[in-house]
Amino acid sequence: MDLEIIKNQICDVCNKMWQKGWVAANDGNVSVRLEDGTFLCTPTGISKSFITPDKLVRINSDYEILEAGEGYRPSSEVKMHLRVYQDRKDVNGVVHAHPPVATAFALAKIPLDSYSLIENAIAVGSIPIAPFGIPSTEEVPESIAPFLPEHDVLLLENHGALSVGSDLITAYYRMETLELVANTVFHARMLLGGKEEDEIDRDTLDKLFAMRENYKVTGKHPGYKKYH
Repeated sequence: MDLEIIKNQICDVCNKMWQKGWVAANDGNVSVRLEDGTFLCTPTGISKSFITPDKLVRINSDYEILEAGEGYRPSSEVKMHLRVYQDRKDVNGVVHAHPPVATAFALAKIPLDSYSLIENAIAVGSIPIAPFGIPSTEEVPESIAPFLPEHDVLLLENHGALSVGSDLITAYYRMETLELVANTVFHARMLLGGKEEDEIDRDTLDKLFAMRENYKVTGKHPGYKKYH
């Protein structure tokens, strides 16, 4: 894909995240793996509403800056993205944000691991919570690593959420799906007086899982594994 198209996609995703209220101030970060094995990422210290193509930073897998405008540098949280790219060769786009309802589940330490919605069964699977890690340290990359072989979407304990995809738009869509699932499950449990909603029956789930191939859904899926 043309580099300018990728840069514009990153800016579009950043702006959409800000418009949806998934990030505030300087929160969140977005990255893409380029064909040459380097990475384009959002700079630190800038609201996603202000991101423009000239502000993006290109780095290598060692977190070294290859190209950047004067005064721009990558967020330290991009180390989390680099761990994803290291462990998942099928991933070319990563989104980190703080969607409010999904982040509330992360704060409450309640994984979204119930197969009660079609979106879970087909699009994202059950969604676990990666243990707490101090931002900007290797604790965060290490906390997500055990979940990467089976998951494309994670909650981050006391922090936010992470989504990955074969391209940036897929990663962004998965973040949208995560917040929809979180919001829907939250309201269902309110209506149920705090009880957990019923799951879709196993036979139907088998059919829904199989539909991933028909829909050409890329990425990983944990199957029936739960994370209570």
